[in-house]
Amino acid sequence: MHFHDDSLFPETQDKLVITVAPYGPEWEPDDFAEDLPLSMDEHVQQAVDCFNAGATVLHIHVRELDGKGSKRLSKFNELLGRLREAVPEMILQVGGSISFAPEGEGADAKWLSDDVRHMLAELEPAPDQVTIAINTSQMNIMELMTDDDIAGTSMQRPELADTYREMTVPAGPEWVAEHLRRLQAAGIQPHFQLSSIPQLETVERLIRRGIYTGPVNLTWVAIGGGFDGPNPYNMMNFVQRVPDGACLTLETLMRSVLPVNTMAIAMGLHARCGNEDTIWGRKGEKMTSVQQIEQLVRIAGELGREVATAKEARDIYRIGETYADTDETLAKLGYAPNRRIGQLGFTQHA
Repeated sequence: MHFHDDSLFPETQDKLVITVAPYGPEWEPDDFAEDLPLSMDEHVQQAVDCFNAGATVLHIHVRELDGKGSKRLSKFNELLGRLREAVPEMILQVGGSISFAPEGEGADAKWLSDDVRHMLAELEPAPDQVTIAINTSQMNIMELMTDDDIAGTSMQRPELADTYREMTVPAGPEWVAEHLRRLQAAGIQPHFQLSSIPQLETVERLIRRGIYTGPVNLTWVAIGGGFDGPNPYNMMNFVQRVPDGACLTLETLMRSVLPVNTMAIAMGLHARCGNEDTIWGRKGEKMTSVQQIEQLVRIAGELGREVATAKEARDIYRIGETYADTDETLAKLGYAPNRRIGQLGFTQHA
């Protein structure tokens, strides 16, 4: 992405799209009972409250009544149907992990099989987006956790901490290509969740080879443990490599969430918050998903950057748009075109 002399002026920036992830599948309900929904009615009300606070993208997981993250697609279908009625304008983004919460004491916190994950393309009603990981990688969410972060929560249990320390994200080349094919065929936009520049480079190669043709919405996920950490140098290196035609959101965890989001707002990028990312405000003080959204709205206001309405967020995300082929996708994103036979580069001919 390029930054001109006036790039930090809010009038030159897109309006702010706030993504909220308010279903915190890694936490147990008692970790923050005031903010972790259990019943379906509570799931829906959480979405309504977050939308009213200013969030226009809802990152979706579902919890079973026993408090565990649901892996049943029927539960996702039920929630999506109710959300379409309760928050019809909101962008509904299903988390592609299908909830990585463990199934029992010390059970493996792992994704479901490849075939089951492909079935996210068959959800009914269809979500606007499904998040997709690129390239199999370690996902040790405990690496950056401090004693303060886990104080008084279920993550103090050694067996649970070990489970989350040893997680990996399965996203091999064959699965990614097939998943993108199915999502596009179903009219569902993929939202790329990327840990680092190598994963961004893989997305570019997928586009150049015609495996994906369409708008690119992506999130830099700076959670450490196999992903980038929330270091500003990591962030700016990643931002520099993102093409100007893509839409970039920044994500991290725990008390790094607010400073990273503040930088995103100032730079014209987009923000993500919610109890999946953090349950903390100031040190030792818990903060609900709605309170986190309200805080970002206040910061955006101080910087003079308007928060996008739901319709504006859909336009910014280009929901429903598709591109005809590789050449159009590269041009829309601002990537250099593929090299033609006889060219040394796209600006030079042999």
